[in-house]
Amino acid sequence: MTDPVFRRHALYFLPRTTEPWVRFATDWLGWDAEAGAEVAHPDVPGLPLPVAQITERPRKYGLHATIKAPFRLAPGVSEEDLKTAAAALCSTLKPVMLDALAVTRLGRFLALRPVGDETALNALAGACVEGLDPCRDALTEAELAKRRASRLTPAQDALLLQWGYPYVMDEFHFHITLSGPYPQDIQAPVADALEARLHPMLPRPFVIDELALAGEADDGRFHLVHRYALSG
Repeated sequence: MTDPVFRRHALYFLPRTTEPWVRFATDWLGWDAEAGAEVAHPDVPGLPLPVAQITERPRKYGLHATIKAPFRLAPGVSEEDLKTAAAALCSTLKPVMLDALAVTRLGRFLALRPVGDETALNALAGACVEGLDPCRDALTEAELAKRRASRLTPAQDALLLQWGYPYVMDEFHFHITLSGPYPQDIQAPVADALEARLHPMLPRPFVIDELALAGEADDGRFHLVHRYALSG
């Protein structure tokens, strides 16, 4: 088996840049995972810091929502095996429709969060976490320690041990990250500026009808590997 091109893989909701809101938000972050290229930040007035500084932390992932968090391939599992598993899984899953997307404050971060009943979305994410888990290598002690440094709850720690990530199943909250962590005096004007630009463009309804396999290159940047229609 040849060495993998990517050091980790993940299953994301990775919206297509043909939609205006996606194009703007992709440029906002400064990394286009589909094109595998840096993109110029938009000119957004009223910000307390440069866009590049606001978005430095989430930039390497591109515009995405995590469905199954980045993981190393298990011994004996190739990228082709993972692609096959992802295709088979997505062929059994149905699209999800929510009312809308909205700019939301999540603690010290800004993100896009769905509006409406998330029951079907949460079930979709749970099925993906479980369905692709045979492809995931176990966490190392160093990886466990790094996650536990975030002061996980007992429930989150149990999920970390079972699924390799603490924010899954009952702890899952779909979000598309738009900023790094900032205090209220920085976050508030950024939220206002993003709301003014994004709100008129955000989808109503918000439909998830495909998921994407992404890979992490050696420089830490994530790239689109393949898209899969939810055709169940």
